[in-house]
Amino acid sequence: MSDTTVIRTEGAPAPAHTFSQGIKKGNLLQVSGQGPMDPVTNKYIAEGDVREQTRRTLENVKAILEAGGASVEDVLMFRVYLTTRDDFAAMNDVYGAFIAENVPSGQLPCRTTVFVDLPHEVMLVEIDALAVTG
Repeated sequence: MSDTTVIRTEGAPAPAHTFSQGIKKGNLLQVSGQGPMDPVTNKYIAEGDVREQTRRTLENVKAILEAGGASVEDVLMFRVYLTTRDDFAAMNDVYGAFIAENVPSGQLPCRTTVFVDLPHEVMLVEIDALAVTG
């Protein structure tokens, strides 16, 4: 007896064959790491522009949250993966504006940022999220 629901939306890029866009178990919703991919074309956007890539990535996360019955307001934790520390300030500006737009309560979610190599060379950022629904 599983209370697991696979979340799938065309509002975010199609998931790879080895994972889901999101999984809901009980009232927890985990969104898989999203990157700067246009969900219509399934192509990476804004090569070299971490600001535009961050915004697209957050919009992809938001689409999956909403498909799973949550909102950005329901996020407990965002994890941000950047390829270089030099992009932190620009990412943080875009992230801050996105949170201000989508978390009207002002109760800011937790966040961790780490610096890593990412699976596709064009990707400067990847973001995942853990939310509570209902």
